[in-house]
Amino acid sequence: MGRVLTASASGADDVEAVWQQFIPAARLEHVDPVRVRFHWSSIETGSLSLVQYSLHADVRSWIRLEDQIMASQLAALDARVVTAGRDLDARQPWLTGDGPMHAHWRGTGRIRAFLFDRTSAEQVARAVSGDDRLVLRSIDPVARDRALAATWERTFGYVASALAAGHEQPLVAAELERHALISTLTAFSTTYLEALDRASQRAAAPRTVRRALAFIDAHAHEPITIEDIAAAAGISTRGLQHAFRRALDTTPSHHLRTVRLAAAHRDLQRGEAHVSEVVQRWGFSSPSRFARFYRDMYGRNPGQTVRMF
Repeated sequence: MGRVLTASASGADDVEAVWQQFIPAARLEHVDPVRVRFHWSSIETGSLSLVQYSLHADVRSWIRLEDQIMASQLAALDARVVTAGRDLDARQPWLTGDGPMHAHWRGTGRIRAFLFDRTSAEQVARAVSGDDRLVLRSIDPVARDRALAATWERTFGYVASALAAGHEQPLVAAELERHALISTLTAFSTTYLEALDRASQRAAAPRTVRRALAFIDAHAHEPITIEDIAAAAGISTRGLQHAFRRALDTTPSHHLRTVRLAAAHRDLQRGEAHVSEVVQRWGFSSPSRFARFYRDMYGRNPGQTVRMF
């Protein structure tokens, strides 16, 4: 069904070499040079890598992913996983975010993880949520509750067994990838769940609000005002403000800015223009104001997105 990779190494130099081969986005900061041993096993399908490895050492490591999303679990003595100064329970599943994740343990650490191609995962999340502007991002690295964490663990075991069985049907592989991804995106707080919630809100919104949303989507690239949106929806500006608050818990101006930020984000990803041109194109009054809104929404500066793509 997929490409199977296995490797073993001992001794600090050999472990470092194999580690870099399989986990180029991670670094080993410190290992015991004598006792270190590394065993790796993974199965790669089209957009998913299922990884299980053990590393015997007193170890400090860190990982920062840009092109992938990783959901992982670590079993080890005195295990610690830290991100943004926050200690996580390594025994529970955790999800990588925009910043680096640091892991510390003694003895043998056993890790299992799903790694998803970010672009492919985003396409699936957009299709399922119905939000074609969705930028997939982790909001909280910790599973939302223990029941969902247990569900993720069962999903990992099921997908691992099915892939190891060696089925050759591409449709089966695709279904397993999708099952692993949706289980992961549901277990953690992500923008995917926010998009599902927005889709539900939009569908249930009054007709005037739906008309306003459609007008914003169609004319966000133009210098429209709240008065223009209210006129298109057939309601007063005050009534529009109240309707948005009641139906969507936001304001028309905030929604318009969100739509424009999403469009600017797509332009930056495609490399179609410099940041200053994107700022002007989507109607932001200054680069600094745009950068502040952009950081709030995407967790990084506009220039960082340009360099990533």
